[in-house]
Formats: sequence, C-alpha cells, structure tokens
Amino acid sequence: MIYLILLCSLASTAWGAIFDLSRLDWTLVNQNGSIAVPATVPSQVHLDLARAEVITEPLLGINEFTERWVFFDNWTYTADLRPLLDSGLNASNQILLIFNGLDTVANITLAGRPIAWVNNEFRQYTFDVSFLTGITSGNLTVDFESAYWYGQNISTRPDTQQEILDSVFEFEVPGHRQYIRKTSADFGWDWGPAFLPSGIFKPAYFVLLSDDTHATPSSDVSDHVFVEESSVDIYKVGQNFSVPANETADWVVNVTLALRTAETFSSPSISLSFAELNLTSPQLPIDTLSTTTEAPAWVTVLWQIPDSIPQRWYPHNLGTPKLYNLTIALHLSDNSDPVELNLRTGFRTVKLAQLPYSQEDIDARGITPGDQWHFEINGKAFYSLGTNIIPFDPFYARVNQDKVRWVLESAARSGQNMVRLWGGGIYQPNSVETGGYDLYSVCDELGILVWSEFSFSDALYPLNDFLLESVEPEIRQNVRRLNRHPSNIQWSAGNEIELIVLLVNATFQVEGGTQIFVVQYVALFQDLLYNIATSETHSVPYTDCSATRGVLSLDPYTLRLFNGTEGELYGNSERYNYSAEYAFDYSTFPVSRFVSMPSFYGWEEVLESPDDFSFNSTVVVSRDHHDPPGNLTWPNPNGVHGQIQMTEAVEMWLPTPSTSDSNQTFAQWCWSTQIFQSMTTTSQIAWFRRGAGQGENNLGAVVWQLNDIWQGISWSAIEYSGRWKVMQYGLTTAYSPVTIYPFWTASNETLEVIVTSDRWDSVSGSAQLTWYDWSGKMLNTSTHAFTVPTLNNSLIFSASGLNSILPVGQKATDVWMLLNVTAEVDGNTITNEQYFTPASLADATLVDPKVQVNATKDLTFTLSALEGVAPWTWLDHPSGTVGMFVDGATGLPSNGFYLIPGIDRTLKFILNTDLSTNTRPDPADFVLRSLWNNTHSE
Repeated sequence: MIYLILLCSLASTAWGAIFDLSRLDWTLVNQNGSIAVPATVPSQVHLDLARAEVITEPLLGINEFTERWVFFDNWTYTADLRPLLDSGLNASNQILLIFNGLDTVANITLAGRPIAWVNNEFRQYTFDVSFLTGITSGNLTVDFESAYWYGQNISTRPDTQQEILDSVFEFEVPGHRQYIRKTSADFGWDWGPAFLPSGIFKPAYFVLLSDDTHATPSSDVSDHVFVEESSVDIYKVGQNFSVPANETADWVVNVTLALRTAETFSSPSISLSFAELNLTSPQLPIDTLSTTTEAPAWVTVLWQIPDSIPQRWYPHNLGTPKLYNLTIALHLSDNSDPVELNLRTGFRTVKLAQLPYSQEDIDARGITPGDQWHFEINGKAFYSLGTNIIPFDPFYARVNQDKVRWVLESAARSGQNMVRLWGGGIYQPNSVETGGYDLYSVCDELGILVWSEFSFSDALYPLNDFLLESVEPEIRQNVRRLNRHPSNIQWSAGNEIELIVLLVNATFQVEGGTQIFVVQYVALFQDLLYNIATSETHSVPYTDCSATRGVLSLDPYTLRLFNGTEGELYGNSERYNYSAEYAFDYSTFPVSRFVSMPSFYGWEEVLESPDDFSFNSTVVVSRDHHDPPGNLTWPNPNGVHGQIQMTEAVEMWLPTPSTSDSNQTFAQWCWSTQIFQSMTTTSQIAWFRRGAGQGENNLGAVVWQLNDIWQGISWSAIEYSGRWKVMQYGLTTAYSPVTIYPFWTASNETLEVIVTSDRWDSVSGSAQLTWYDWSGKMLNTSTHAFTVPTLNNSLIFSASGLNSILPVGQKATDVWMLLNVTAEVDGNTITNEQYFTPASLADATLVDPKVQVNATKDLTFTLSALEGVAPWTWLDHPSGTVGMFVDGATGLPSNGFYLIPGIDRTLKFILNTDLSTNTRPDPADFVLRSLWNNTHSE
C-alpha cells in the first residue's frame, strides 16, 4: 500500500507523516528581550501578547493607538524541536517544512541553520529540511522584522521612485505598503484600524516522506508522496481567456499536481472519476517521478466528458449550485493500491463580456454605443447582485469558520448572488487545514459567485525586481489553488488602481514627457499579471482592475485607458458622493457609499467608560477613519468629517435624535445613521437595476460593503459581531427577484413607479399603490397589472406636479405611499414592498404609534401599531446574540418596515448558536424602535 499526503486541499486519508507545528511549545520574544511570553501557532504577535496579558484586547477603546508600539518592534517565535525529533525521524528520507502563511518579512532558522528569508504574506513556502534526520536537538526560529521599519528601509533604494509613489493614498501608517507583499488594510484604511500584525498566521507543518517500498496497509511508517499544490480547471474544449466557451462542446477536466516524493516511480498514472455520474477515466500516464528536493514534480492530465452528462452549477437565485465529488486516483506502481484524493467541484462556464455592442444591439435594443461589461453564466447574461467583503478581522489567525459561514449565509439570505473579495485584503482560503477557514467551498455550496482580486490596492506599484520575483509565485499559487471552485467568476488584478494611475499620470510632469506611470501599469497589470493568470486557468476571466475603462482587444489583451469616443460607455465604474444633499438626486447618480455607525450593542463590545457612549465622544470619533488621518496623528483629526456627514444626513432626512435619556439618544443616533445608509443604498440599487432596461444595459450592482473588520464607523451591512444592520435587511428587499420602487425627482416634481425583474423569463403580476396619512388612515389605493420582459423593467405609474400626485387636500408632510408588488416566479409567489414619502421624514407630522409587542418563548414577536404609523419599525436583539429576524408569513429576512394600524407583523428571531454567547435570550430583552423614539423617551 502506498500512502499519500495531500496538504494543499486536504483529501488524504493518511496523516501519520504530518507533524503539526502547533504541537511544539512556542515562545515569543521582542527584539531586546524585555518581553518573553508563551505563544501559539497559528497566531499573531498581538494575540499572543493579549493571551499573556501584556496588552488588553486590541479592539478595545483606543488600543489601536496605545498598542502601536507592538508593530514598531521586531518579534521572534521560537520552538524546541524535541517533540518532533523524539517522534522518530530516522525512517524518513525526506523532511519538508511547510508554512502556509508568514506575515510577512522573516528569517527562518532551523537547528541553527539558516533556511530562508521571506517577504510575502500571500505565499505558501515549502523547504526541504532533510538534514534533520541527523539532528538530536535544536530550535525552529522565525524572526519577524517590523513591516513598518522594513518599508522605511526598502523605500530608500534608488529604484523605488519613493517621492511620487508614496504621495498616493497613505491612509494611516506611512509604511510604504506598495513595496511589501502584505495586506494593504493592515496599514489602516478609511473604515478600519492599523495594527500591522506579524506572525505565523496560518497552519504550518513538517511533512515526513519515506522510500520504504515494503510498506503494508498496517505499517506505521512515513508516507511516500506529498501534494504541494493542486489545480482542477474545468472548461470547454477550445475555451480560453479570449475564446468564449462553445456551450455544446465537451468538458475538459484539467488536473495538475505538484508532487514531492522520496523515491522513484517509473510508470505512474492518474485516473479521475465522478461517482455520482458513474464516470471513470482510463489510467492517464504521467512522467516518471523521481526524488524531489529543490522543487516539486509537476504532472498534468486531461479528461474530456460529454457536455450532456453533468448538471451545471448555477448561482442560487438562477438555479441549483450543483457540486460533484471528484476522485483523483494516483497509481504509483502496479503492485500497490492507488491513492485517492477527493475534491468537490462543479461544471459551469463563465464569461466576462467586454467587447463592443453590435450595431444590431444598438439599433434594436436602444443600447448606448460602447463596450459591454457584464458577466455570463453558462452562456446567459444575468444581473449581478452583491456586496464587497473586506478582511473579517485585523488578526487573520483568529477568524473562524462559523463567522465566515454566517457572513456568507447572510449574503445569500438577502438575495445576493455575488461577493467581491476586495483587493486590499488577503487572498481568502479554501481549506480549514491550510488556511484556518474555508470561504470558497461555502460559496460553492451556497451558490454565491466570487469576484476574486489579486492583492494590489490604491497605490502605484513599481516594477522593481525584488518585488516582481515574489509576485509571480504568489499569483500562480493562488490561481491554481482556486481553479476548482465553480463559484470563482473572475480574477481582477487589483482595486481602483487604473483610475489612480490615469489621474497621477495627468497630474505629475515627468521628464521627457514619458507616461511612466501608465507604462509601468501596462507592464504589470496588462502584461505580466495577465500572462501569469491566463497561463494557469482556462475557465476564469481576467481583468486589470476593479474599476476599469475596459479593453480595446482581448487578443492581444490591450487596455482601453485613454482611448474612447465621446458619448460611448466603457468598462465599469465606481462613483460615490458623501453629500446628504444629493442622496436621492437621480441627476447626480450613479453615486454609491454612505457611512453608518455600529449599533449600541456593537459599541458595548469596545467602549470602556459610560462617558464614551456619545455620538461625538473622543473614543467614538477616533474610530471614524473617514477621512483617514494620512499619518500617525491621533486622535484622527479628520474623523470629524465623517461624523459631520452622518450628522447632516440624519438631520436632513430623519427626525434628529434627542431625548431625556442619553443612552437612548446615542442608540437612536447610531440606528438613524443605519437607516439613512439603507435608504440611500437601496435607492441606488433600484436605480442601477432600472438601468438593465435603459441604454446603459446595466447588469450589476455590487455594494460597498458586506462585513466589518472591527467595531467602528464604516459602510458595512453586517457588524463585526455578525449583527445585521438596517442595510442588510434593506438588501433583502432591494435584491428581490422582482422589485417595485418609486423614483421621485424633486426638481421637476415627477414620480415614476417602476417594477424590475432579474428573471430570464418574462414576469407578470400586479402592483398596489396605497396612500396613508400618519395616523394610519387609508386615503386611496390603485392596482396596476404589469409584465416585465427578461432582465428588464416596466413603468406602471407616472405623474408630474406634486398637487396632482398627492391625495386631494393633503400636504406632503402629512402623507406617504405604500407600494406592494406580487408576482409568480419559478412557481413561487414573490412579494416586495417599498415606501414613498413626498417630504423628508425630518418634516413628517408623525403620530405616536403606541406599538404593542406580544412575544413568545420561541422568540416570535407580533407587532401592532395601535394609534399611528411607525416608520422604520425595528427590533433589536440583546447583547451577546447573533441571528436574523424573518417574516412569519414569507420566511424572508425582515426588519425595519412601516408598521400600520390594523396590519400586524409577526417576526421570528433565528438564533445563531455557534456565534452567540447568549444562547437563551429572554424575549423581554429585545428592544423595539421606530422613528418616534428619536424624539420621545421609551
């Protein structure tokens, strides 16, 4: 029997030859030796110091500032090798040391021998350390250099163009991050802290290989083969980046393995099988495997499967995310059983349409001339509904699978079919054993598409050899690793860089007139990264940047950049405006992002003094990084800008929170900023979705942002703890398959009500528009039948002049409209609800709703408004609980609605027991809010 170790995708059944570095006793010491504490692996310096009580929890209070000294120091992790050496290495002919993640600049020493100097957080490192077979004692030491000081030093090289490169987007720590292959957000961002963590932050192992050819199934010996990397790329015959898939062609299953072995196998082969399909390939020969030391042996096999056999994978809102178990059987010799590796994968085609619209499209469909920019799944264009994911924690090592799954399940429950993994974060993992948690497999399972990005963000990147020599293996490893995931729909080379390059190039005068920044950008993002990525995958499209003007050509790949024709549309866009005055002014759209506060409960997790529970307290403002300080100044002198923007927005559009209870006032302020965020975001989503039926043919709205990295002011829909903000419930309504929305243009007093559908088939139904006053009296109602074509919208009501729109004899401040739509979609009844207030809610003549709540022990709540309409009725769940409220009738997530007298609402709280510290909440501890409470004590 031959045994195999598959560490990169963890499908092996033999683990006797794996020695986990977490089994060693580790010590953490700072540079001068004044601090020495027990440590763990995987971990990071801040976390080990907190466990040793040298520091307190980094996210508390103002610790982002008071604990800066940690990242200014150098730190060493050391472990005695005795547990490994005592386990018996003499039977091993080859020993590998595997680090799946080192953050970031480090010297590695083993038993007194230097092993390597590393400088890339995003790579897996494998070292042959077979000399350990003759060692009886020694230590493993990893010396981490401060990323801050490394950046200061490396930027002094004469080839770094420091003056201009460093003038672009320094958020907080001036660490010269463009020279360091480290998570950009670690240096601070306009929504998060700067901790610059370091450490062995992912699982690490020794792998022991043997050439014992006499092994038997019962032998307790070292293993023979280690799979260092694996790639499973499934695509259509003839498909590549510039050649779209022929949807009826055979599938190609392309399997590539990087193998390490301590012996020679002269006639190995690989067979592939899908048990669910009753399909098995013949044995496919591979090259002779010989003892590997410096590098693995690469083997590739191809297997074709008829198109009609497998069921295709779809995002959850368009079909079934069908997955199959792929068994890779490695036959190493004729007299031994094969070793089987099992991976989950799926069949789908993906296309990023970027070429010009045809004249036929322009003439027949009214498309504005220019280029396409949208995704297609299995040959069909669809509407992308999603959000952006940022790092889940400033300290990667403590992110767990339960938290990640909750965020992704929340995305799916709110109707999202896509998440974008922001390029200023880290490459997200696809294995608990090698990455600590697994994001991509959950997306495969849930049917969520993933827009992946290389880790480049908001900077000008130099073409220095010392940087590029590390980037190439980084890109190759990550593209290969993620090929097997049908959810992965794109590789974008970075975040926001193209537009920055064009802006800087136009701003700075360069000697000789050479467009040096554009030249460098083209060399890196059009040429180098493109060539690397497309050489490793046939199935996943590539684009140069998250916000791009698109391409002139796919073959050869040529970016559009400056080249365009006035009046034509190109690429995609990212525009935003922070002025509340223009929040609902469609003449200024597209706009995007507005910030919001964490809930009162979120602040309870980090504020340490009663005096801090104030909207403009020093601690609260210090956690507002919009605008960021641009340097190490503390408190952030620019945080007040974000506070002012939120204040102005609430005061302009909602009743200004002011009660006799200071804690209630603070809580209502926090909640009101969330309401405004939800109002503006859902308004913009409706506008973009409307664009699917307009000349721009808009087919995507991806909102900033889904999750949060800490308890601070940000654009997130979900708080750091997992608590849903108002916007997350708003997304559930905005991303419904069929929606209704009132488009009010105040400048010319025009109201248009539009029903939008993202279905591939026409959808018919009815809409009801009902006017109420704030006491809850129905003033009039009308019903409108509609049919919406494929990926389109229908206008069901249009009127101009406020006097003709309002119910007779009513003032704009005294009335509002309830909009409902009902349609049959895929055999199910879909409903959607929206509200139109012709005047700002800040001016509305609200009536005390006297809301009554009846609760049961199973956390079901029936809400009744007895005397008036309660706009934005909201239930808050208690501290320590994580979960969501769902509507008792539809089962869909629901919270933050207009509660009308005589129309009760029933909500049930679904508790996530894996994340909640309070797993038996008392119904009496749930808190009811509405806008009435902004100005009236509870």
